[in-house]
Amino acid sequence: MPPGITTLAADAPTLSAANTGFMLICSAMVMLMTPGLAFFYGGMVRVKSTLNMLMMSFISLGIVTILWVLYGFSLAFGADVGSVIGWSSDFVGLSGIGVTELWDGYTIPTYVFAVFQLMFAVLTPALISGALADRVKFTSWALFVALWVTVVYFPVAHWVWGAGGWLFELGVIDFAGGTAVHINAGAAALGVILVIGKRVGFKKDPMRPHSLPLVMLGAALLWFGWFGFNAGSWLGNDDGVGAVMFVNTQVATGAAVLGWLAYEKIRHGSFTTLGAASGAVAGLVAITPAGGAVSPLGAIAIGVIAGVLCAMAVGLKYKFGYDDSLDVVGVHLVGGVIGSLLVGFFATGGVQSDVKGLFYGGGLDQLGKQAVGVFAVLAYSLVVSAILAFLLDKTIGMRVSEDDEISGIDQVEHAETAYDFSGAGGGAATRSTPPAPGATAAPTNKKVDA
Repeated sequence: MPPGITTLAADAPTLSAANTGFMLICSAMVMLMTPGLAFFYGGMVRVKSTLNMLMMSFISLGIVTILWVLYGFSLAFGADVGSVIGWSSDFVGLSGIGVTELWDGYTIPTYVFAVFQLMFAVLTPALISGALADRVKFTSWALFVALWVTVVYFPVAHWVWGAGGWLFELGVIDFAGGTAVHINAGAAALGVILVIGKRVGFKKDPMRPHSLPLVMLGAALLWFGWFGFNAGSWLGNDDGVGAVMFVNTQVATGAAVLGWLAYEKIRHGSFTTLGAASGAVAGLVAITPAGGAVSPLGAIAIGVIAGVLCAMAVGLKYKFGYDDSLDVVGVHLVGGVIGSLLVGFFATGGVQSDVKGLFYGGGLDQLGKQAVGVFAVLAYSLVVSAILAFLLDKTIGMRVSEDDEISGIDQVEHAETAYDFSGAGGGAATRSTPPAPGATAAPTNKKVDA
């Protein structure tokens, strides 16, 4: 997010219809990312868990929206309190905000900024859900989302983007969420899975994706929405920085797809659709913090590095024995760390700010700041998320029973299944021929031409 701008009264910004419309479109695009994530994750699980995976993302749209209005926006972007949290009574319930009141230093209404940031807050806990596939009670997950955004996401968003937040004041560059969104969610996922344990059959059963077309559809929706996520984070479209971020988003993502697939071909001998989709998400994650500070050539480097290293990282769960079901740690945590740290190498000093990275003569100063931001958010989210999961597990329980997990969490938690396999199927319709009056023979089925 861009830093606040101090202006004189004579130079005070006025509402821009163009920027306001642009930001509303970006907000809608970011909202679409959560259903896109649901499809992406939903296709990666087995049939018996598809609906639960979809619902774990969708419920965030309901819970986080309400909490954001009630107090979340105030905690994240209210007046600074001790550099760790915000609070403004006017933001509580969004009740004290004027219709045409502008966000400080910008040409968009505060309402527009609030709804744009809301979509980030909705998406972030949904990202965590991919690590917990097949085994978490839906009620416990919903309560975890409410608690997690309150004690982790809202404070961390203030640290990184809120005026007065300690990482903001330190000078950590995070254009659109490498720390606040992706490292935050990835570390949280790791913390929770260390508490709740592995799926039944982990490292024994195949657990292959049930619908790769659904995965590709979800990846495409994420890629599309990410342009709003990244380019919109400059909060306007007046100086070309958002355009650079748009270009870098595309460039890094394409490079990451190629990097992941190249690694996959060398390591495993095949180019897979799951690898292409995962590589795209890895590139999107890595460019998120860095895209406003680097050139397109830097974006290519970041994308390739992220594609290869994230592809390598997804295998760590088998080596170290933590069951990250859909590779949230390997893609979002590792990708977020990569993108955030590479700012310290590839920042050109000619886009969002004059800060230069090591490769452009800036020395190690910015790299050090980026490392502080990375490891502060990682440690806080990991520890607090594990504590929340532990408390929920010891009170209401986090996991479904082993029998319920084996039989299928969709039926147990939602009383539904994603697909109806009870129909006759095939390419021809059938109809029943009733028996003659008084006959006792069973009806016969006769085919009818389609």
